[in-house]
Amino acid sequence: MANSYLSRSGSTPTNSKKFTYSFWVKRTTLGADQAILSYETDSNNRGTIDFGSSDKFRYFERVGGSNTIHVEPNRVFRDPGAWYHIVIVTDTTQSTEADRVKIYVNGVQETDFATATYPSQNSDTRANGSIAKNIGRRNVNNDYYFDGALSHASFVDGSALAPTVFGETESTSGIWKFKQPSG
Repeated sequence: MANSYLSRSGSTPTNSKKFTYSFWVKRTTLGADQAILSYETDSNNRGTIDFGSSDKFRYFERVGGSNTIHVEPNRVFRDPGAWYHIVIVTDTTQSTEADRVKIYVNGVQETDFATATYPSQNSDTRANGSIAKNIGRRNVNNDYYFDGALSHASFVDGSALAPTVFGETESTSGIWKFKQPSG
């Protein structure tokens, strides 16, 4: 449905330094900015997990007008017939900068980035903070509506989990598939 989205009020996070966001996505419109998850108070204080008009995926946060996180793999997502499983694992307590945000697609960690700005060690993220969340659009400007399908979305506050919690390789076909998370 055009211009459909979900909204959820924010709550106090268990641990604002760690979270895992896992979802399955199938795109139907390419070449457009489309938000999967958005949490914003204004244009200087915002975060999005989205597809850009270049068909690349990104995780982005800005605080006080400065980009604190901007991780965008070089991979493009242009197959409207494919389901992609994307997992974002954020743990700002890690001493190695590149270990603070990890992105997995179909169980494989992305390592080739167009942009890679990682959060400072032990910084708080906004994704699991008290700001209202929108799934399927950017909430400040009411735009970037997502056109496609989302399935099995899980946001785990306070834990940095492996993609194997949410998916697994099917033994006979070798295809990455959904796995019911436990716990």
